[in-house]
Amino acid sequence: MIIANLLALLAAAASVPLPLLMPLLIDQVLLEQPGKLTEMIDNCFPTSLHGPSLYIITVLIVSLFLRSFSVLMGVLQSRRFSLVAKDVVYRIRKQMLGRLSRIAMSEYETLGSGTVTSHFVTDLNVIDDFIGTSLAKFLIAILSLIGMTFILLWMNWKLALFILLLNPLVIYFTTRLGKKVKLLKQKENSAFEIFQQSLTETLDGIQQIRSINREKHYLARVAETALDIRNHAAAFSWKSDAASRASFMIFLFGFDLFRAISMLMVVYSDLTIGQMLAVFGYLWFMMGPVQEILSIQYSWFAAKAALVRVNQLVSLKDEPQYPHLKNPFTEKHTVGLEVKNINFSYAEDKVLNNVSLKIKAGEKVALVGASGGGKSTLVQVILGLYTPDSGEIFFDDAATSEIGLDIVRSHVATVLQHPALFNDTVRMNLTLGRELQDDQLWKALEVAQLYRTVTDMPDGLDTLVGRQGVRLSGGQRQRLAIARMILGDPQVVILDEATSALDANTEAKLHEALKEFLHDRTTLIIAHRLSAVKQADRAYVFDDGHIIEEGRHDELIKNEGLYSKLYGKLQH
Repeated sequence: MIIANLLALLAAAASVPLPLLMPLLIDQVLLEQPGKLTEMIDNCFPTSLHGPSLYIITVLIVSLFLRSFSVLMGVLQSRRFSLVAKDVVYRIRKQMLGRLSRIAMSEYETLGSGTVTSHFVTDLNVIDDFIGTSLAKFLIAILSLIGMTFILLWMNWKLALFILLLNPLVIYFTTRLGKKVKLLKQKENSAFEIFQQSLTETLDGIQQIRSINREKHYLARVAETALDIRNHAAAFSWKSDAASRASFMIFLFGFDLFRAISMLMVVYSDLTIGQMLAVFGYLWFMMGPVQEILSIQYSWFAAKAALVRVNQLVSLKDEPQYPHLKNPFTEKHTVGLEVKNINFSYAEDKVLNNVSLKIKAGEKVALVGASGGGKSTLVQVILGLYTPDSGEIFFDDAATSEIGLDIVRSHVATVLQHPALFNDTVRMNLTLGRELQDDQLWKALEVAQLYRTVTDMPDGLDTLVGRQGVRLSGGQRQRLAIARMILGDPQVVILDEATSALDANTEAKLHEALKEFLHDRTTLIIAHRLSAVKQADRAYVFDDGHIIEEGRHDELIKNEGLYSKLYGKLQH
């Protein structure tokens, strides 16, 4: 930043004398009134070369050199500011990513991925542009105006005072116009954010939307949000242009007035024609810096609004940061799990109502119940993704608040009904960046009944699976997630509808293959299928956010009234 400021100072110093040189030759050469400029040139060259041609060519060469030097310094200064801007935005983006890893999931879910993405991309690009471009031009404009002010005061203080009073008047009227325009920019940014959120959600679900022939409807909704962008952007564009033209018109009014006054001063004072033309040149030369100063307000309004949105993301509530006081997982094959008096609500909707259950170390327990009963929400609470309103989770009598969420997540693995897969290779989706040997990967795939599928792929472990694993079937995605869980070697396993997409034959083979891995390993199974529930030693029945029954799965099934309430008539 210091180097950038020094370069800006040199650029301004080289450009400020330019409007003065040629006009002074009018007095000293054309009007034959020798002065300091011609005298200085005479001292540098032999007498035989003295004359109008020498003076004009010398001043031309000096002018071209100063202009080139000013442009070069400006480019170098712009480069420096660009590097500073990129570094600042990188640091902000890195800090935001670090902050994102600590934001409570309940807070993140209220924003949506589209809004968060707009903060990381659109808003930070606005800040980048403000620092790297607008701020750099603003600095040179200020330095140029300061330099020209001193020269004008030296040449004729009366005209200089007139100019110094004119510029603030132009800036004042333009700023008043700009305050009205900034509201339009805020509306444009807001409309863009809504459009991005709507577009992201539609594209995420485009496959399912197209499959039910509702693609046109949802794309039309996105088009409506694009229409809002058009309307707000058009209003901002022409009104900001009108404000710019109005400020320029005020400047031209002042310029015309100034020309009349300066010509009168040539007639009635000692102001020379060359000095008058030099002042004209400076007044016109000032137009660029003044316009840069005026235009920065729009960049500032946009950058300020972007910073407000970025800070809204940064200020979201953190998930709890627990101390590492105990580690019940150390040197143990598995641990027990206890859920004690858990209550959890989304806003005012209570999802879990005083839920308590206890799983002994190595025991397998199933959670069954109608959809929407709170089973999956309980899993999120166990992992610490949702913070309960009250109650506590224990692993071998050690509370999560004493263990730390990062340690819990390192030793508790979850396989979801719709697992997260990245647009990367099979290998990367298995390892998630960990260093694992290929034989470990193939062994896990064999247990997950996916070995033959991957070996038949064109590139084996290096085959790309597509966005969200789109090149895989639903069952293949679930089995890939199960293989990923096996590689993690967790002490506690949670299977949340993990085999719901499998056919009966494949599911039976998978359960048989998993027996050895899950043997004596605490397992929580959430399922609607009887085949999955049968793998458990006992089951808890969920209904409307609380546990209404507990016992062996075969005993629960015999209770026809209970089973009918949960699932409807039993199908064999």
